[in-house]
Amino acid sequence: MKKEYDFSKGERGKFYRRGATLNLPVYLDGEVLAFVQRIAKKRGTDLSAVVNQLLRTDMQLVDSAK
Repeated sequence: MKKEYDFSKGERGKFYRRGATLNLPVYLDGEVLAFVQRIAKKRGTDLSAVVNQLLRTDMQLVDSAK
């Protein structure tokens, strides 16, 4: 690393986009990943669909417990 960096020609907010959404990665433990992969393979669908369905089910359980 340099001791100093020159930001005199920098432009504030150059890459800022109002309303932009970020899709952050989610890392699953190996055991959880293997479980979800087995379900996805049996259903013939992708991992995201299985994880989303599992989370939606959990959300409904939490809402019904309130």
